[in-house]
Amino acid sequence: MTAPDAAPRESPLLETRSLTRILPAVVPVTLVQDVSLRIGHSEFVAITGPSGSGKSSLLYLLGLLDRPSEGEIWIAGTETDRLSSSELAHIRLEKIGFVFQFHFLLPEFTALENVMIPMQRLGKLPPREQHEHAEGLLAGLGLEDFLNRRPEQLSGGQRQRVAVARALANSPDLILADEPTGSLDSVATEQVFESLQKIVETQQTTIIAVTHDMDLANRMERRVHLVDGRIDYDRKQ
Repeated sequence: MTAPDAAPRESPLLETRSLTRILPAVVPVTLVQDVSLRIGHSEFVAITGPSGSGKSSLLYLLGLLDRPSEGEIWIAGTETDRLSSSELAHIRLEKIGFVFQFHFLLPEFTALENVMIPMQRLGKLPPREQHEHAEGLLAGLGLEDFLNRRPEQLSGGQRQRVAVARALANSPDLILADEPTGSLDSVATEQVFESLQKIVETQQTTIIAVTHDMDLANRMERRVHLVDGRIDYDRKQ
């Protein structure tokens, strides 16, 4: 029990309570089991663990791309488990940015146009401000000379930085990254990692990244290590 004179804990950006995901089957498969987390604003968190430990499954739950079998997910004070599919989609669009191992840029659009797509879907900014905001995001990631290039005209590292800019398009509180450097060489890996680190430091955005790269994981400020779908340890670094 909290002592009467104890200072209240800061409200977390993201909280899970006894989160469990069981995949229905003849023999049910437990992907995530009894995961409770509190993650604040401006945190840079690595999720690590062996293959099959539930890292990506947990990330998809946190991003509201999958629903838990049991437990709760709270984002910015909102309990999400009773929300409709359309309400969940709106939270994803407004509050969460996603970066995956493969960039998933639309090949028929330029870098600038790809970054503008989430803004167009949300519809909060007029077209001119969308254009200016997208330009600023790309310039902040060192891509000001590549605004009108299509994905096939960009290097792997450049494409992934465009994907990072797209994730930032609606100024989300949270970015979830699933192996964001997994398909890149060492130079591009460092560029993308530095971009993510700069976002945490300058924009107060929280980033949670699944990674197998222990060198990168050890450079993040917090590490959540999973084994068999459970938290093995959760510690600051």
